Amino acid sequence: MSPAAPQRLRIAVLNRIFDSTGGGAERYSIALVEQLALHHDVHVFAQQINHHAPGVSYHRVSMPMRKPRWLNQLWYAFATWRATRTGFDIVHSHENTWHGQVQTVHVVPVRHNLFHGRTGARRLLRWIKVVSSPRLLTYLGLERLRFQPEKTRRIVVTSDNLGLTMAATYPGSRAMTTVITPGVTLPALPNQEDRLAARIALGLPPARFCLLFVGNDYRKKGLVNLLEVLATLPEQVVLAVVGNPAHIPEFRRRAESLGVVARVFFLGALQDVAPAYRAADALVHPTLEDTFAMVVLEAMAHSLPVVVSSATYCGISGLLSHGVNALLLDDPRSAQELGAALRLISGDEGLRRAFGRQGRLFASHYRWEDIARQQEAVYLSSLAASKAEARTLKRPA
Repeated sequence: MSPAAPQRLRIAVLNRIFDSTGGGAERYSIALVEQLALHHDVHVFAQQINHHAPGVSYHRVSMPMRKPRWLNQLWYAFATWRATRTGFDIVHSHENTWHGQVQTVHVVPVRHNLFHGRTGARRLLRWIKVVSSPRLLTYLGLERLRFQPEKTRRIVVTSDNLGLTMAATYPGSRAMTTVITPGVTLPALPNQEDRLAARIALGLPPARFCLLFVGNDYRKKGLVNLLEVLATLPEQVVLAVVGNPAHIPEFRRRAESLGVVARVFFLGALQDVAPAYRAADALVHPTLEDTFAMVVLEAMAHSLPVVVSSATYCGISGLLSHGVNALLLDDPRSAQELGAALRLISGDEGLRRAFGRQGRLFASHYRWEDIARQQEAVYLSSLAASKAEARTLKRPA
């Protein structure tokens, strides 16, 4: 961590679900907490906790109502505000809350989704929808308070793409915003024995070409198109799907209708995705919307070649080079384009090895310990602004 830290900070981290199976935002928060706890006093406030790390204090926030979700979000914001008003140097929120000097944004703002590109009557209709919906009013109200300009507030976004969207949606956030991408811990590279052991443990065929898909929202991450394309690929190619088990029945039926159900292995949510990366031959991520896509970075750290949507759809792709360290899809909805990329990657071992080497090199520049230093610098910036504001208030009129 940065030697400039003046003290061991007492940090409150707000994340409703503190479980690595929750998704990329949760894994981002967990990895940062693990790094920060090596040098600071870190307290996690969450409603669901499935994690333990030395030096981290966990505080379970009550959940008097699971649904409606908007009411639970409002309760969580109030409960954590009450619990962290005093006693902390920094309150760092990964949630839609009105409080916290540091706000990390993982998703496109609600306001952008509702109003971007809509003018005239279409915009008016959206406002009518908003004012008649307690859910939307709550989310928009919390979001507006969350991004309200304050001298001590700092906003962290996970990609340049998301930073541009934030600036366009909430122009007052520009001066407060910093990009801090997700990171990785570089694993030891697996040999053939490791790969075979991982496949056996996961119930995957040992000798076939295995594509890997990782994502909790199967539809938004592009599994619909991927299953259709799988039906056009050689029988030797199989697909392992990691993610939310609630979607499995629907997509298993879709695989059956396409005649590929015997070639699709639904693994559900894995507490540790590393065995799936070790078992696979390539990651395919034809996402329709991702502010970054940690799974791509993690796969590259494991030297897996990746096929991923272009920067229009996926934040990490703005940092990648097509044909050098990844295959980028201009249109992830195009079965023709996705099929061509998968045929290329599955049929050319030399290309896979080259992408694996370049991907590993790319990932080595995004280690979690370096990401944590960037996060700490944001904390110190907020604290410096707070001290400067305090000095101003003490000056005589």
